[in-house]
Parts: sequence; C-alpha cells; structure tokens
Amino acid sequence: MDSAIIIEKGIFIVVIFAITMLFAMYETLAERKIAAWLQDRIGPNRAGKGGILQPLADGLKLFSKEEFFPDTQNKFLFIVGPAISMTTALMTSAVIPWGDKLQIFGRDVILQATDIDIAMLYVFGVLSVGVYGIMIGGWASNNKFSLMGAMRASSQMISYEVAMGLAIIALVMMTESLSLRDIAAGQHEWRWNILYQPVGFLIFLVCSFAETNRTPFDLAECEAELIGGYHTEYSSMKMGFYLFAEYASMFISSTILAVLYFGAYNYPGMDWVEANWGVNPANIIGIAVLFAKICFFIFFYMWVRWTIPRFRYDQLMKLGWKMLIPLAIANIIVTGVAILFFDK
Repeated sequence: MDSAIIIEKGIFIVVIFAITMLFAMYETLAERKIAAWLQDRIGPNRAGKGGILQPLADGLKLFSKEEFFPDTQNKFLFIVGPAISMTTALMTSAVIPWGDKLQIFGRDVILQATDIDIAMLYVFGVLSVGVYGIMIGGWASNNKFSLMGAMRASSQMISYEVAMGLAIIALVMMTESLSLRDIAAGQHEWRWNILYQPVGFLIFLVCSFAETNRTPFDLAECEAELIGGYHTEYSSMKMGFYLFAEYASMFISSTILAVLYFGAYNYPGMDWVEANWGVNPANIIGIAVLFAKICFFIFFYMWVRWTIPRFRYDQLMKLGWKMLIPLAIANIIVTGVAILFFDK
C-alpha cells in the first residue's frame, strides 16, 4: 500500500476524531443554551465570555471527581460498559463521506476514512453492539434502578432498530447501493432522497431519537422514576464517557440523516461553482453545507427535548411495534411498486 495513503488516512481519522469530540463537548453547552432560550432564562454564562469555557469546566470537574465502585463482583464489566458505548459511538464515523474530494499536492484526497460496499450494514452492526454498553453497565452496577434503565434502553433500541432497518431497505431499493458514498453521490445538486422517501425519513428520524435515548424516548434515564437510570452508580470520567457517547451519537446520527436523506455534501449550483471556481472551493463549500445540515439536526434534537414530554413505556413499545414497523413495511411495498412502474 502507498505510504502516502496511510499518512493521508491517518491524518484524516485524527481530524474526524477531534471534530467529533469537539462537537460532543460543545453540544453540552448548546443544549443548555437552547434550553435556556426556550425557557426564557439565561443559561451558563460565567465560565468565559458567554459561557464558552463551560464544557472545559465540566470536563475538569468530571476528571477531578472521586472514582468509586459499587459493591459488586463485576468491576471489570462496570468499567467495560462506558468504554463500549464510547467506542461504538466513534466507530460509525469511519464510513461517512464528509465531502467529495480535495486536490492537495497533486493528489485527489477522498474525504472518507474508508469506503466499503456494505457501509449501511456496518453502521447497523456497530449500533447493535452499542446496546451492550448500556446493558452491561446497568447490570454490573448492582442497582435495581440501573438494571431497569438498562433493560428499558436495550428493549427500546432493539425494537426501533427493526423499524430503522426496514426504512433503510426502501432507500436501498431506490439507490441500489449500501455504500454511503454512492448514496451521497446519487443526490447530486437537488436530487435529495427526502423528496422520494419522505415516509422513510420520518421513520428513520423517530428511530434515531430512540437509538440515542433522547426525549421523548429517554426512559432509560428517567430521573423521576430511576434517579439517573443505567448510569446512576457511575462517577468521574466513566460517567463522562456515557454522556460523551450520547452527544457523539447525536452528532453521528445527525450526520447519517443528512447523508441519507438531505444530499450530504451536495448543494444547488455545485457544478457551476466547480466549473468557475475549481474543485477545492466547490468541495469546501460542500463540507460547510454538510456541517450546516448536521447543526440543524442537532438543534432539532435539542428543540424536541425541551418541547415534548417523554412517552410511557407501553406507549413507546406500541409506537415501535404496532405503528412504525407496519408503516415501514408499507413504505417498502409502495417503493417496490413505484420502482416497477416508473423506473423503466
């Protein structure tokens, strides 16, 4: 393998890791600022100008907190739980196309860590493993509230992964590819998949809320009933890993939504910009467009959290199994019929 490719991919992976962690860190500040705005209050404003250093202060607080372990024989699993959650939250970014390409030193630098033909299967496989981080952490905590939260989270995530997978099947039928790069390239200019799969997008969006344990699907950490849910017994950076995993998952989930349904890095007039300004300016604008879409979805996640109350557990299960799954199957049938009649 060309050593230049190894260096190129290594630098790219480090940059994406840094961006993901930076987003996860400042999403905590954005969440508190948006909550304050929606509730007509000030929010954090003491650490730095406008509270800009608040995430650093929170991180320093987590690092300085006392480490303690519950009275359990599963101390190893108690440590492994948050590590699994954090690892799976970061692994998904490997197959995401963050842009088309840049021409640097005469080389075409592809803005993707790795392009595999089964990228969507990889994403679902990694998301499935993420369930274990929550379940193991709750079970190893030797706390009934933590165990109940972990069981709620695992049953919720598994239930909604079924509907999410069915929603993706309709999209794959239309795009004829499991590669995220191919899906992104197929949405050039204005040919965004949201125009052809609006029902699939709504199903995927709702399931994304459930996958990330965000309101109205946050029964896994329902403070009114479970004190703090699956991470009740955690302290210091083990607790920080769970929190970072949630916000990193929200960043990656927003990215996948933008890539699958909202054109990824594509934007109207991209061909004109490339023809008149060059490849690099066109694709740099594309990267900025993708991150603007990501920020919109992150804001939407936070807006929903501070607007809608959580479901009861029976309502959550009913929505997943009795409404979203039949709707996703109907969407597959309609998509198949449309392909047969119109794609000739």
